[in-house]
This record gives sequence, structure tokens and C-alpha cells, in this order.
Amino acid sequence: MEERDIFSIEVGEEDAGKRLDKFLAEKMQNRFSRAFLQRLIRDGNVLVDGSSRKNHYTIEAGERIEVVVTSPSESDVMAENIPLDIVYEDADLLVVNKAADMVVHPAPGNYSGTLVNALLAHCRNLSGIGGVVKPGIVHRLDKGTSGLLVVAKSDMSHRNLSKQFKAKAAKRVYVALVKGVVRFDNGIIEAPLARDRRDRKKMAVDFEGEKSRRAITRYHVLERFKDSTLLEIVLGTGRTHQVRVHMAHIGYPVLGDATYGGGSDGLKRPMLHAKTLGFVHPATAKYMEFTSSLPRDMEELIEKKKRL
Repeated sequence: MEERDIFSIEVGEEDAGKRLDKFLAEKMQNRFSRAFLQRLIRDGNVLVDGSSRKNHYTIEAGERIEVVVTSPSESDVMAENIPLDIVYEDADLLVVNKAADMVVHPAPGNYSGTLVNALLAHCRNLSGIGGVVKPGIVHRLDKGTSGLLVVAKSDMSHRNLSKQFKAKAAKRVYVALVKGVVRFDNGIIEAPLARDRRDRKKMAVDFEGEKSRRAITRYHVLERFKDSTLLEIVLGTGRTHQVRVHMAHIGYPVLGDATYGGGSDGLKRPMLHAKTLGFVHPATAKYMEFTSSLPRDMEELIEKKKRL
């Protein structure tokens, strides 16, 4: 069955007279691009009081606009010749150093330019367990997070690696620059996570929710600055937005993370990097570990913090 998200917005007096596409771009800028919304309008997936309109339609106060967004289909997932930073590759898997601005797989609003689009152009064969939208994807990183990610080329590799991640046997170490001076050198955050009850696009610490899932994050202070701290973070579990939500929960949000309270200094993304990735190779049964250097934007910000 096709999955759909429906967003409903009522036009206020202050927005009357605006173009439909411009209005939606303003209201939904944190979710979708204007180009994507224009495509939805052209395809008849935006209704104004129940009727489809053109991009240039002039909206009126009191009108109700419904935006219908469907999950990408096989026809939306195309191979694209996008450069990849491949750290390791063999017949069973590859390890990629993902850029901070790259989405891992296609989703509403991001049908192209993703890691999957690039992988489809690079590899003839990828594991099919994730379906047409997530071929080979064993785990993921948020769009704004840079660093190491393993991709499975065969179903055997995919199943084996997934078991390692589920059993917490895979090693994942992050480096984060957080807002504020962390008091203790080491710490463990154990707080269950669930979808934010007020905003389903976000995650939140929720001790009482029926769908809350156990989450554990360990941190170690690498260096303290005047207004921030450089941390090494080890995941005990791998929940969506885990590091970002946990650090915000204890009062030290990741710098640049506007979603969870760390937005500042004009940063364009959270200062979070997946530095180390280790796992047992599915075919050889040998342990492999990879390390990625910090990206330039994080290095430059750290140097700036040292001079304060």
C-alpha cells in the first residue's frame, strides 16, 4: 500500500494575495523545497478547498490547503553519477564517507541527489532487502551528519550486518561539538526515545510513551572551550536522532542543530561526525575498523573555538 502524509494549512489574513507555491514554500521550508512543492502542485497533489490549482494561483484568507505527499516509488529512484568518497570496497560490501549535505535514501522532498542515487550508478548489485528505495542500506546517518556508513552488496551481507547492528556488536564512534561546557569528563545517558508528540518529524525523550524505545549514549570529553565542548560519543543503541536528542536532553545540544536547540554561529548543519565504524566482515569473519578525519567545517570551527 502506498504511504501518504497529508498536511493541512489554513490561509490567514496576513497571507492573502500570495502565490500558492510561494505560500507553501514559506510555511513548509523546514520540510520541502519550493521546487518539490511546485511539482506537487503541478501533479494535482495540492488542493485548495478541495480543488487543484496552478502554482501562480492567488490564495485567499480562509481557504484550506491540503498537501498530499507520497513515498517515492521505483520510478522515482534513478541512478545518478554523483562522486562518492569510498573508503573500502569488495564483492560483499563498501564503506562510504558520507558528505554532510547528502541524504542517505530517497524520501518525500528528496528524490534525487541521495547516497542511494549515487550507489545505483556505482554498483550493479546491491542488497534488495531494503527495497527499491533503500537498496544496500544497513544503517543511516542524518542528512547533516557526516562520516562512515557501510553498504551491503548482497542479501547475505545485509542480514549479517543488520544482526551485528541489532546486537550492538558493531562499533560506532562519533565526534560532536556541543553547546556549553560539559562538567564531567565521562557520562552515560540512558533515556528512552519516541516520536515527539507535538511534532512527528522530531524525536524526543519519552519515559511514559508506549512506543518509547530504550536508548543509551556514552560520551567522553576530548576538549573544553570557553562556550562549547568537543566530545567523543559511543552509541549503545542506534535510534533516530539519538545523539542529537540525548545531548539536548542533558542541556548540551549539538552546535548547528537548530531542530534540537543548538542553532547558532550561522552554522548550516549539526557539528556531528561518524568518525569510527567497526564490524565483522560477513564473508571473511574478520573484524574490520575504519576511521574518518573530521570534515573541514568542523576543523575550522574547533580552531575558532580554541582562539576564544
